Amino acid sequence: MRLALLLSTLVGLALAALLLGQIGVAPVWAAVSAIGVGGFLIFVGYTLLVLGVLGAAWWVVVPGCTLAQLPAFIWGRATREAATDLLPFSQIGGLVVGGRTVTASGIAAPLAYAAMVADLTTEMAAQLVFTLAGVTALIARLAGDPRPHQISHAVYVGGALVLLIGGAFAVAQRPLLVLAGRLLDRMVPGSAVALSAVRQELDAIYRRHGRLLLSFALNLAAWLLSAGGAWLALRLAGQPVPLMTVLVIESLIFALRSAAFMVPGALGIQEGAYVLLAPLFGLPPETGLALSLLKRARDTAIALPVLLIWQASEGGALWRARRMAGD
Repeated sequence: MRLALLLSTLVGLALAALLLGQIGVAPVWAAVSAIGVGGFLIFVGYTLLVLGVLGAAWWVVVPGCTLAQLPAFIWGRATREAATDLLPFSQIGGLVVGGRTVTASGIAAPLAYAAMVADLTTEMAAQLVFTLAGVTALIARLAGDPRPHQISHAVYVGGALVLLIGGAFAVAQRPLLVLAGRLLDRMVPGSAVALSAVRQELDAIYRRHGRLLLSFALNLAAWLLSAGGAWLALRLAGQPVPLMTVLVIESLIFALRSAAFMVPGALGIQEGAYVLLAPLFGLPPETGLALSLLKRARDTAIALPVLLIWQASEGGALWRARRMAGD
């Protein structure tokens, strides 16, 4: 697994470098620098608001959730995204970090992880709706165009994979929890008991249909807001693009990123998708590549301090535990 992650990262870096070399550093840098420091800070601040919505979508499925618990779930979502974006592993590591962050705030582990599973389900369902709308718009865009479009096949495959993964996750999550419990209990006694508690909490969560619907609505709003962030970045960089156009592009980008979940940060995949998609919607490829780089710079600007704070809190908790054990 480590070798596969390393190879996929190197291939992604090589692809990103190849695209940058073909388009040229100067035009891409001009497009990136057009946003300015002030515009970039606005872009970062906007993304923090999106993280708040994502945290609320996780928090709202918790039975008996109180407003005082909301910041813990927002912070947990922030650490999850930071680990996924910056650390050299894929989505699974981010989920572990996010869950650990929430439990460190005093939320019971079975409840935190059960809520995470339910939130992932509603998030995937919301992405399916968003992706299908984008694919439909792309089909309409390419209708009657005799030119071959490489990106269309990739988007269709990405959309199909999102549908397949989302459906499989929704249907098989309970059996997978049972299987994981049995396997872990052979290696770590008591693990099956812990997963059984998660399963019980998950059953209780799924009986609250109204909460699940609200989580779905919040996650769908987060997908739309995330896409709106790309529109905002383009506006701040002096590239006024219709909002609906950006929403379609971003829905397809998100689908391709999900399909490439084994590549850390979809490195290279995201850049290639922007370069191929941008001309279909009247944007030069250097603008698409610049937008991708701006998003990575924003993710780094948020993820780095979040991970440093998280690591400091983890270290402090470990030091306090050892001190208490020594006493």
